[in-house]
Amino acid sequence: MVRVAVACQGGGSQTAFTAGVLRPLLRSPEVEPVAFTGTSGGAICALLAWYGLRTGGPARAVELLDGFWRDNAATSPLDAVTNAVEVGLVRLRDLNLVPLLAFDPYRFPEVARTQLRDLLERWVDFRLVAAMPRDEGPVLQIGAVEVRSGEFRRFDSRRGEITVDTVLASAAVPTLFRAVETQDGAYWDGVFSENPPVRDLPSLDIDTIWIVQLFPRSIASEPRSPGAIADRRAELTANLSLEQEIDAIERINGFVRAGTLTDPSYREVGIERIELDRALDSASAADRSPAFLQGLIADGERVGAAFLARRGTGARV
Repeated sequence: MVRVAVACQGGGSQTAFTAGVLRPLLRSPEVEPVAFTGTSGGAICALLAWYGLRTGGPARAVELLDGFWRDNAATSPLDAVTNAVEVGLVRLRDLNLVPLLAFDPYRFPEVARTQLRDLLERWVDFRLVAAMPRDEGPVLQIGAVEVRSGEFRRFDSRRGEITVDTVLASAAVPTLFRAVETQDGAYWDGVFSENPPVRDLPSLDIDTIWIVQLFPRSIASEPRSPGAIADRRAELTANLSLEQEIDAIERINGFVRAGTLTDPSYREVGIERIELDRALDSASAADRSPAFLQGLIADGERVGAAFLARRGTGARV
C-alpha cells in the first residue's frame, strides 16, 4: 500500500481530465490517499474525491466526479450556443482578430457564480462537511490568494476551513468573478498563488506526491503566432509556483539522501506527475461542450490507468 498525496492543477474545463485520472486512482486497492490538494477546477475535483471517500468510499467519489462534470456540461441549446460563442471569441482574441473586450464582474449580476455555487451544493453537503471530525480520513487543502495582501492561502480541512465559499474563492477567476469575501479576506483564483499547493504535503507522512498536471513543462517548438504565444505564456504562468515548490521538496530530498539533514521529521518523498497528453489552447479552459469534457475524462482515465499499470498498482473493477 502506497501512501499518496494527490495534487490537482487548476485549468477550468481542462480539469475534466483530472476527474478521469482520479477514477482509477480512487479504485486502486494498492493506493491509500492521505491528502488531496487543488486549485480552481483542480480544487473542485479534489473536493469531490475527498468528500466522496469520507462519505461513501471510492465508488461514491467516482459517482460525485462523474455527476458534477455531467451537470457542468453545456447541454441545453441556449447553453451550447453561448459556450461556442464564448470559446470562439477567446480564440479570435488570442489571434488578435478581435479587440480585447474586458468584462466587468462588478457591474453585472453574479449569474455564473450562483450557478457554480448551486452545482457544488448539489453534489456536496457542506453542512455535513462542517460536522465531520477534522482529524480523521484524508486531508484536503484548497489554494487561493488574498487580493489585497497577496498572501497565498491554503484552506485546510483539519482547520475546518472547507466551505462552499472557500471552494468558490479558489475558482474566482477575476475576469469573470468578483473576489470572494470570507471572514479574513477577499480571495481570487488560486492559479495566482499555488497551482496546486504541494509545499506542505511532505509533513503528512506520505510516500509520494502524485501531481495531475494540465499544462506542459516543455513544448516541441518556439511559439510564433499570437495565439501560440498567448497559450505558452499562460502555461508558463500556471506552472511557475508548482515548479518552485517541487524544487524546494527535491532539495530537501537531496539533503536527506546525502545525510546532511538528519532531523527525523524530514524524510525523502517521491514526486511523480500524471500529465495531460494532448495539446490544448487557453480558450479550451472555458469550453463546456459535452463532447470535449467527456473526451478529456476518457483521456484522463486512460492516462491514470496506464500510470498505475507502470507502477504495478491496478484498479478495482
